[in-house]
Amino acid sequence: MIKDSLSNTSTFKNPLIQAKNLSHSFDYPLFEDINITLHEKEVISILGVSGSGKSTLLHILSSLLKPKKGEVYYGSKSLYNLPQKYQTKVRREYLGIIFQSHYLFKGFSVKENLEISSLISKKEIDTEILKKLGIENTLLQNISDLSGGQQQRVSIARVLTKKPKIIFADEPTGNLDSQTAKEVMAEMIEYIKSVNGTMLIVTHDENIASMSDTVYRLKDQKLTKVHELS
Repeated sequence: MIKDSLSNTSTFKNPLIQAKNLSHSFDYPLFEDINITLHEKEVISILGVSGSGKSTLLHILSSLLKPKKGEVYYGSKSLYNLPQKYQTKVRREYLGIIFQSHYLFKGFSVKENLEISSLISKKEIDTEILKKLGIENTLLQNISDLSGGQQQRVSIARVLTKKPKIIFADEPTGNLDSQTAKEVMAEMIEYIKSVNGTMLIVTHDENIASMSDTVYRLKDQKLTKVHELS
């Protein structure tokens, strides 16, 4: 069971991202006329089967893919009408993107991977985050020597090192056992609430989705709010 999404949305203020009438397709239509708003301190999950278009929607909202139709607004500005250098600035300074594939530097240690993020964002590595994610003792290990679950937590730590205002996460707990997944999810939620930010997660895991404030399901090219999870 989750909270009633329709009544829940009204408790959030200050929209950070608004998407209006989004449609996209490749060789076949993925979705049409999607509208969604992400508010301060709101965590949203989108459920959907493989191929439903949920990762594509995340890429559109996170500045990585221009939609075929529709607009994405960051504040009052239309994201895809901004010059490319400003899109890059938004992506670098305000967004954190956790990919399903970790994109870690395999020949580097955990510490070196985190230092790259620290250098780009000019933010210090937060040792407390490493402790909460259970990877504080892996700093000197090579990424290739870590398990899939450890790599996933390093990927999350790398994003949190940037101190982003907005997080987009594609199956962020897919390689974790259920208990660790809940703990990692709780840490991410705690972080986003503390910075008055917002987080969008796409997942197939209803247990993870149920920890969000608002849950949607992408199915048959439409995005609908979910009121109860089985």
